[in-house]
Amino acid sequence: MTFTLETRDLTIRFGGHVAVNQVSCTFRPGELTAIVGPNGAGKTTYFNLISGQLRPSAGTILMNGTDITPLSAPLRTRAGLGRAFQLTNLFPNLSVEENVRLAVQAASGVHYDMLRPWMTRRDLIARADAILDEVALGARRSVAATVLSHGDQRKLEVALMMALQPRVFMFDEPTAGMSVDEVPVVLDLIARLKKDTSKIILLVEHKMDVVRSLADRIIVLHNGQLVADGKPAEVIASPIVQEAYLGIAPGAHSAKVETGFAI
Repeated sequence: MTFTLETRDLTIRFGGHVAVNQVSCTFRPGELTAIVGPNGAGKTTYFNLISGQLRPSAGTILMNGTDITPLSAPLRTRAGLGRAFQLTNLFPNLSVEENVRLAVQAASGVHYDMLRPWMTRRDLIARADAILDEVALGARRSVAATVLSHGDQRKLEVALMMALQPRVFMFDEPTAGMSVDEVPVVLDLIARLKKDTSKIILLVEHKMDVVRSLADRIIVLHNGQLVADGKPAEVIASPIVQEAYLGIAPGAHSAKVETGFAI
């Protein structure tokens, strides 16, 4: 049986405003799905509903057919959801290695033992170091996370997700705030994660060149509703997306679009 992540009629209301409106979608391994739409479309809110930062007003979220809607964000993490945020979520005063080692320890179910200091757990340290090498942070394992550049902090956050061994990787604008030099490193890291076809990858990203380079599938939200879902070329070319996302009237053409779509 193929592992799936699914939302059914997922909805959330803030007062009289419906931020996500009956969104139904199924995600499967081996596929990177980009979630796009104009500002205020409900992309990050949809992410927050899936990962447990928000509780829906209606609808359900299922992992492999099991309803996880009642679960808290930490319990969803244990169930296999990994989430990277727009703002890095690290232990700033701990070393790079200690950050990842704690995540490895959590994934292994190893609890604090005053009779056996963590330094004696060479297996945990070796696993942490191997992950740091994968994200090209091995040379910086001893420095405090707080002194890393923004790009390296994002790489460290990905390392934490990898250490938790999730079945679903969720990236919310992973290139936000990065310099031009830092962006390719993170994109290459996500591209390498894609090679593991047992994982589901979800990506919220405003930069359409990033979406086009990574996505196997695009879903488009507009005013909280799912308005398009399909292969990147098909979705980008659809009139409803050009109108809703790009502000182009049906039948009109533009030689240059700032978002990066080639029309």
